[in-house]
Amino acid sequence: MFDRLKAALAHPLTRDLSIDDPETTVLRADIIRKKAFLRRIYQTWYRLLIENIPEGDGQVAEIGSGAGFLKECFSAAITSEVFHSVNVDIVYNAISMPFKTGSLRSILLVDVLHHVPDPGSFFTEATRCVKSGGRCLMVEPWNTCWSRWIYNHLHHEPFDVNGGWTIPVTGPLSGANGALPWIIFERDREIFSRRFPEWRISGITPLMPLVYLLSGGVSLRSIFPAWTYPLFRRGEKLFDFEKKAAMFALIILDRI
Repeated sequence: MFDRLKAALAHPLTRDLSIDDPETTVLRADIIRKKAFLRRIYQTWYRLLIENIPEGDGQVAEIGSGAGFLKECFSAAITSEVFHSVNVDIVYNAISMPFKTGSLRSILLVDVLHHVPDPGSFFTEATRCVKSGGRCLMVEPWNTCWSRWIYNHLHHEPFDVNGGWTIPVTGPLSGANGALPWIIFERDREIFSRRFPEWRISGITPLMPLVYLLSGGVSLRSIFPAWTYPLFRRGEKLFDFEKKAAMFALIILDRI
């Protein structure tokens, strides 16, 4: 039943495309810009990230920028992807970044960490690149009873809350575990703190139990017009619904 529902709602431009094809990333970027409801979601995510970037010297790097439009909101960002794309400044892998030691004041990730095959190696590299007082700022999928059901039934990526810290390398983007951020920063929080004492988990803010689903994301059709976005955002903040049923979270790590 759910397969038929996903097929019926599938966006006609992304149906049957390989997520590992760079052209698919370019197409997804175009969809995000043109789907007004979804664009509002990304604008909210970017605002949350930008307002948490610390003041001071140092560059700001975004990892996995290919489908987004961060530079329209924060022109100083250095955007990147794992393959060449029209929307990025540099091509590199998250576990081997081309920055001098202590040269970054922030690393930003939107829907990216759960695609990194070896997050431990990424945080080792981030520790090298981000200066003391800097931050790693992420918007990532989050685990709640509601989100777990949605991700397991209506989303194409695995969501395994019992998984480890690594994921199979099936392609530059297709390898994933949507539960990985929750695993690292909630389930294994003490392990993360012991393994990476240079980082402090300063904040985890649950986000958006409903609006991303209503937007259809990049793979499904839009369900509601953009003007309804503020109404749904106000509604999902009521009665602690956002905290109890979030599909995403803003995660703030401080470099000690």
